[in-house]
Amino acid sequence: MTWNEEQNSKDKEIQEHLIAQGNLPKHIAVIMDGNGRWALARQFARISGHKEGIESVRDIVKASSQLGIKYLTLYAFSIENWNRPLNEVGGLMKLLEHYLRQELDELHKNNVRLFTIGKVSSLPKVVKKLLHEAMERTANNTGLTLTLALSYSGRWDIVRAVQIISLDVRRGKISPEDINDELFSSYLQTRDLPDPDILIRSSGEMRLSNFLLWEIAYGEIFISQKLWPEFRRDELYEALYNYTSRERRFGRTSSQLASGETPDRKDSYFKRVVDALKNS
Repeated sequence: MTWNEEQNSKDKEIQEHLIAQGNLPKHIAVIMDGNGRWALARQFARISGHKEGIESVRDIVKASSQLGIKYLTLYAFSIENWNRPLNEVGGLMKLLEHYLRQELDELHKNNVRLFTIGKVSSLPKVVKKLLHEAMERTANNTGLTLTLALSYSGRWDIVRAVQIISLDVRRGKISPEDINDELFSSYLQTRDLPDPDILIRSSGEMRLSNFLLWEIAYGEIFISQKLWPEFRRDELYEALYNYTSRERRFGRTSSQLASGETPDRKDSYFKRVVDALKNS
């Protein structure tokens, strides 16, 4: 069965009510935090928390697909996570390998496209191979785009973009005057993804943890007190209900939005200010 076919009537009713709000996010980003604390609170090894966290990943991916969410980005492993104990890092890589092997058929059957961002070259060879195969196999799927942020950090991607832009300036491909928000975004690894509408973080921590620092500029933020292994679709629904009640202004006032004026996020803010001054 597909995920839609296996859904129970009560859950479908909740989702239909959410969809009826007419304001669901196009792109959800998630910082999956609290696996280790969940395990330690139960006197388990930390890797047990990561294993239980995989069950949360499964449920959130399914619920997002059922809701018709187009993009879901999960912060699975940061560049800084390489500094954790070797046994934990090794266990995480094994879990990632297991997830890719076990879930690919089901993801593909449910029209999910798999994508990744981060310094993938740092990952073990077997994981890189599985990721490449999974992305190739699901490349033409048109449902949910599931992006795994692996060996990723926001600062790393920004610095990487600056380095490449500098090389292109030196080579004469672009001039400094060409650099604006839109061009800079095109050099980031997230260039094929829309900016997140909402960033959800589990575990109650109030940090961005070096995740999508450029892209989250106007994203809404929702903090759940649940540790990630406890975060399932009901917690996702709570975040989405909260999101649909918010007014997103993108630097404008409520009255501007009420008048129908909408922001053009592709245009550079500074360019618009300069143009306005020139015409005043």
